[in-house]
Amino acid sequence: MVLHNNSFHGEIPPQIGNLLQLRDLDLSNNAFGGPIPSNLSHCLNLETLNFSYNQLVGGIHSNLGNLPRLKNLSLAKNSLVGPIPPSIGNLSSLQWLQLASNRLHGEIPEELSRLKRLVSFRLQCNELTGEIPLGIFNISTINYFSVMVNQLRGSFPSDIGITLPSLSYLSVANNLFTGTIPSSLTNATSLWFFEIYNNSFHGPIPKNLGWLKDFHIISLASNRLWDDLSFISSLTNCSNLEILSLSSNLIHGLLPRSMSNLSTSIKRIYLSNNQIQGTIPSALKNLYNLFLLTLDGNFLTGRLPESIGALYNMQQLDLDGNMLTGEIPSSIGNMTSLALLDLQSNNFQGYIPKSLGNCKQLNKLDLSNNNLIGSVPLEIVGLSCLSILFSLAHNNLTGSLPLQVGSLINLAELDLSYNRLTGLIPASISGCLRLERLHLEANSFQGQIPEALRPLRGLEELDLSYNNFSGPIPSFLADLSLLKYLNLSFNELEGKVPEGGVFLNASTVSISGNKEICGGAPGLNLPLCKSPSSNKFSSTKAILIYVVAVSLLGLALLFLSFFCYRKKKQTPTNASILLSIKNQFLRISYEELLRATDRFSETNLTGGGTYGIVYKGIIDSGAIVAVKVLNSTQRGASRSFVSECQTLRTIRH
Repeated sequence: MVLHNNSFHGEIPPQIGNLLQLRDLDLSNNAFGGPIPSNLSHCLNLETLNFSYNQLVGGIHSNLGNLPRLKNLSLAKNSLVGPIPPSIGNLSSLQWLQLASNRLHGEIPEELSRLKRLVSFRLQCNELTGEIPLGIFNISTINYFSVMVNQLRGSFPSDIGITLPSLSYLSVANNLFTGTIPSSLTNATSLWFFEIYNNSFHGPIPKNLGWLKDFHIISLASNRLWDDLSFISSLTNCSNLEILSLSSNLIHGLLPRSMSNLSTSIKRIYLSNNQIQGTIPSALKNLYNLFLLTLDGNFLTGRLPESIGALYNMQQLDLDGNMLTGEIPSSIGNMTSLALLDLQSNNFQGYIPKSLGNCKQLNKLDLSNNNLIGSVPLEIVGLSCLSILFSLAHNNLTGSLPLQVGSLINLAELDLSYNRLTGLIPASISGCLRLERLHLEANSFQGQIPEALRPLRGLEELDLSYNNFSGPIPSFLADLSLLKYLNLSFNELEGKVPEGGVFLNASTVSISGNKEICGGAPGLNLPLCKSPSSNKFSSTKAILIYVVAVSLLGLALLFLSFFCYRKKKQTPTNASILLSIKNQFLRISYEELLRATDRFSETNLTGGGTYGIVYKGIIDSGAIVAVKVLNSTQRGASRSFVSECQTLRTIRH
């Protein structure tokens, strides 16, 4: 019964156990749920039982070990739990045991060593513990062996290549294995896939691995292998080699010239996070099908060869964290398939190549932490393909941020911090609608924080610190609901700090070093802002004082002039003096006061107090006067007026 690759769902009907003559039962790649029917053990003629790629739950029944003719037991890609039943070891005809991608736990039963006809042993992606029974390594018929992604420990037997001569696929990645890589592996002449990454293997790498000419994939990353790269010379015999992965080990020495003699079939070379020294061979250009090269986290020196541009199929070039010098070669723009270029944390100098604008598939560009100079190339800023990261931080770039920054419509992170960029943030940045992190700190940007940032609703980090921004902190920053980190410190910002959104949490916002800001959440420890009414009152009070002072000064000058005039003319009688003074003071009618103050218009209002308000007026003669209107309904107004008159009368000039 073959019903695979359909959309059946529900539980597997138990009536199937009544089909006593059933040989093949294939229900794979459906949506069956529930447990495995327990009465399948009645189908003694079963040779194939394939329930892979369903949604089965529960455990594996021990009575499945009662099917004497079963050759293929495939239960992969379900949600089965519990241990592997030891009774599976009774299936003397079994060739394919495939229990991968479940949640099986416990140890691998020793009884499985009795499966002498086993060809495929697949227990990967479970929660198995303990060691692999040594007897399983003696089943000479096994060609596919995978226990990756478990919690198994132990080591390879030294004679594994002799006891498993038919081995073609060997994967124990993501476990707790120790020990060394046995040189006997070269006896398994059909081996094409060897994967042991993320364990604790140590010691040297066998120099004769190249004897296995069918190698396609060698993945030894994330172990403690201590060796140089001399074994690569033997791999030049592997005409089908596609992947060589040695990252995160203790590999030392120089990059051998023999690397450029590897088969042109090679597509990926991982050598990051080792202790490799020396220069990058220019002959590496021979590997023209290479589309991934990682050499980051080593001690490489010298220049990046111009010939690197010959690797026109390159999609990922990662050289960060070395000591490479010189200019970035312009030929790098010939890699038009580049999706990731990471040259950060080296000693590159000179200008950023404009030719990078040819890389129309680039989604991550990181040139930070170098000694690059010049401006930000328009050709690169206009690359709308950049979507993950565009970082030129920690260089010596000058000039302004080009208007073309608005072309970065798919970019998630823009980092231009710690340069010498100047000018305004262009309004076109509003086009970067997918921006999540914007870092412009430690430059010399100026002007106000632009409204163009308002549409960037996805911003999670914004750092504009250590610039020359001025003006108020925009209130729209409080409306950016996803903003988790805001740094506006050490600018020239002023005014009241918004109180909503990110500003509510003092631990997520930094605004120190701005001397003219106030208010905000208590945790920011800023001074309180003066209320607008108090500011208005202070302003009004200042105007009133000014008007009164000018009036008094005018009176003083008037009396002084009169006194001098009297002395000069030697006026004979006090009566004539009084008459002269009296004639110098104007008599102004109420109608003229109405005209002078535009009918006491608010536009002429200069101040006020408890007992009255003061207006500015221009009388018919052109003189400016202050007119105080008493509030007669206010208790004490009359007494205040008399006091003011007495004060003015006693002034001596």
